[in-house]
Amino acid sequence: MSTGNSRKIILDLAVTLDGFIEGPSGEVDWCIMDDDMGFTDFLNDIDTIFYGRKSYELWGQYVPEGGISDAEKEVWKLVHRKKKYVFSKTSVKEYPGADLISSNIVEKVKEIKNQPGKDIWLYGGASLITTFLNLGLVDEFRLSIHPVILGEGKPLFNDIKQKVGLKLISTKKFSSGVVQLCYHSLI
Repeated sequence: MSTGNSRKIILDLAVTLDGFIEGPSGEVDWCIMDDDMGFTDFLNDIDTIFYGRKSYELWGQYVPEGGISDAEKEVWKLVHRKKKYVFSKTSVKEYPGADLISSNIVEKVKEIKNQPGKDIWLYGGASLITTFLNLGLVDEFRLSIHPVILGEGKPLFNDIKQKVGLKLISTKKFSSGVVQLCYHSLI
């Protein structure tokens, strides 16, 4: 849980060694979910998720098919218990289980951050991440670098308008070969 008056916005994301968050057709089959990565611990430390419209439509109400591990079932159960916000400048439809934010992003995000609660997960997608970075709204970067090179796909950082200084908080190496880097933003 965040200390002080304001909760942190944490960009927690899987990324390939060459900087992609999805393959060329949106695939994420390269993403490794190891129990020792502590993802359920992360989910227990947040109570809110920020989605872009496309990401919410794909994953916001996702229910996995049978044949998944108990750990994956627990992850999705935890995800679906969180307060969810969908950010979209173009959508006017309602999103079941989520509140839509389509204007005054900085003011609304600051209002949410100042409410009592746990930290906030900036889930993405790429354009929402870019918007949050360009507005200086990301407090912590928790990037899990996966041991794969895709060569093409959707890059994590695109169209960033300013330099963002970061301070390394921690590194963790997992048996799968995933390395997790945690940084705090200096802005």
